[in-house]
Amino acid sequence: MTMARGKASRDSRMRERLIQEAAKIMATEGVEDFSLAKRKAAFHLGAPGTTNLPQNREIQAALQDYQRLFGGVRQQSALQTLREAALEAMTFFAPFRPRLAGSVLDGTAGPESAVDLHCFADIPEDVVLFLLDQEIPFETEERRMRFDDEYAFVPMHRFMAGDIEIKLTVFDELALRHPPRSPVDGRPMRRASRGAVEALMDGDA
Repeated sequence: MTMARGKASRDSRMRERLIQEAAKIMATEGVEDFSLAKRKAAFHLGAPGTTNLPQNREIQAALQDYQRLFGGVRQQSALQTLREAALEAMTFFAPFRPRLAGSVLDGTAGPESAVDLHCFADIPEDVVLFLLDQEIPFETEERRMRFDDEYAFVPMHRFMAGDIEIKLTVFDELALRHPPRSPVDGRPMRRASRGAVEALMDGDA
């Protein structure tokens, strides 16, 4: 019985260390994928084979705490810059009704974070043609998103706006009112229009 309690205590301590290390990695390295952050944290802590991995929502809470405690002026300045870049990009891609999502919206973004925009077009190639017409160099990959209990792959275009990376994920028009599920808590993903982002920045000011 004592041995079982001892193991449970060690497991609990390791889990807490994994939570804190994963949050630190996301804050300092710009990692936005929870699974990747967990794997890197386990490797850093010398436990790459552990199966006692924390939930995404635990890491998100620790990330918010980390930014409050250690982010300081540098993080707030980076967040302001990223939100300003998001507004510029949202104006530029206005025909596709962009919405801001991710760490730049929820306030946990740091200097290495990317701006995550969701755009909408019944013909996804329209966004590609727009990027080509504007002579914007970009890379395309597929992004796995969860809708209710099903998963789908949607195109995502990456490009640089100065020193800031923009991720442009393209959905069909139906997804404008039916957002994908958040990787943090499984609820519909929070997204914000340009007006909502402006209001958010006015509130911060």
